[in-house]
Amino acid sequence: MTEIIKIMEIIGTVAFALSGALVAINSGLDIFGVTFLACITAFGGGILRDMLLGINIPTIFSNFPIFALAMVVAVFTFVIAYIYKQKFYAFKIKVEAINNIFDAIGLAAFVVIGSEKACSYGLLNNGFFVVFSGMITGVGGGIFRDVLIDTTPYIFKKHIYAVASIIGAITYFVLRIYTENIQLASLLSMILVFVIRMLATKYRWSLPKVEINKTGDLNEKTK
Repeated sequence: MTEIIKIMEIIGTVAFALSGALVAINSGLDIFGVTFLACITAFGGGILRDMLLGINIPTIFSNFPIFALAMVVAVFTFVIAYIYKQKFYAFKIKVEAINNIFDAIGLAAFVVIGSEKACSYGLLNNGFFVVFSGMITGVGGGIFRDVLIDTTPYIFKKHIYAVASIIGAITYFVLRIYTENIQLASLLSMILVFVIRMLATKYRWSLPKVEINKTGDLNEKTK
């Protein structure tokens, strides 16, 4: 299981770091800003999770290779975008599509990691916390990222994002209880989160929200 967690951590870190870097570049940040935003996207959720678990020094600060991996991904992405800036902005829609895919991969990996972290701390009998731990690990970094670039967090306004992480965490928790095959539970949960995110993007699934039109009237719509 340790090896599986390591693999998922690498996948999630690369995916979220790339996602954060692309958002930062689109927001016009310099290389430090791009690197910082990439790292906070990759590790923000895990830091929140560790604080809730009572870990005084979040585990990322004792895992420099993973931290360095996020920085390398961020710098590499910045350099590519800087060298090919014209093509980068010309293919903005394609870049956003790629960003969405990597974001979904990162979300899937970190939801499972967060859920298992709670289980490994003896909280398997507390399903609510296990699911919350999986969700916050998956979406926490994205919330930090969006707040830092002065925009409403993505999870509160577009597609099925936090809901996908909750469904994935619940699936992992149930499979973790009723099967001894943790590898299968991890794989199925990740696939489920990824598929939900991709379908939500393709079909523009969103939760109901209240739209205010130009006349100031309130209209409840589902987009």
